[in-house]
Amino acid sequence: MTRLDTSGAAADTLVGVPQRGRRVRRPGVPLPLLLPALVGLAFLLLPLIALLVRAPWRTLSDQLTSTQVWQALQLSLVSATAATGVSLVLGVPLAWLLARTTFPGRGVVRALVTLPLVLPPVVGGVALLLALGRNGVVGRWLDAWFGITLPFTTAGVVVAEAFVAMPFLVISVEGTLRATDPRYEEAATTLGASRFTAFRRVTLPLIAPGIAAGSVLAWARALGEFGATITFAGNFPGRTQTMPLAVYLALQNDPAAAIALSLVLLAVSIAVLAGLRDRWMTAS
Repeated sequence: MTRLDTSGAAADTLVGVPQRGRRVRRPGVPLPLLLPALVGLAFLLLPLIALLVRAPWRTLSDQLTSTQVWQALQLSLVSATAATGVSLVLGVPLAWLLARTTFPGRGVVRALVTLPLVLPPVVGGVALLLALGRNGVVGRWLDAWFGITLPFTTAGVVVAEAFVAMPFLVISVEGTLRATDPRYEEAATTLGASRFTAFRRVTLPLIAPGIAAGSVLAWARALGEFGATITFAGNFPGRTQTMPLAVYLALQNDPAAAIALSLVLLAVSIAVLAGLRDRWMTAS
């Protein structure tokens, strides 16, 4: 028995099984991998560091309190919040439909829902014009029947931002729904609750963290939207000029204001990452 135990311990040592009381040494990083990794890290961090170094810190408060910058900041916050609200009202039921029901062409519908993620924003703005413009497929009827005109208005900004931001919410909520056991809903329906009541009283509290994470992502994406907004809503100060548009315009005339607005967007992005750190920043 003693020989077998000693042999087993030796075998464990040979195959690298960690022994009690001994610290496991992690393998080193090969130099051919370390150098490109460091270059890639520098490539991603250098522009952000340059933005912080060249920021006009002494006049930053004056830049952010100027009328044009404040209007763009206020409009961006309001429109991004409204776009997130639209995404919640429409996106959560859509995510539930994709996660909990089966119907012909569901895969195609899911692909179409995620299409704005990879679609160039300018193309999205052109598509919105063709659909909701005054001569658009639906826009002509909105103008004729209800007198509603969306392009080049503040409402158009919300529509453009919701179009590009909603897929982030749908993907997040759908993933959370798929990870949630559907038997809770089934148990609620067997007790007499309707499908909607089961969703509202049982499923919705369970997927609340996924909804919160998707909402933050959608809000951040809406806040930084540029291409679809300028194409569909234009660039009118005080009415459709959001922060990204103001950055683009100020870069030509007032670089200090452009840097100040860029710092605000950078701070928002960092806050979003900090708020979602439990989702992808956990240490292994």
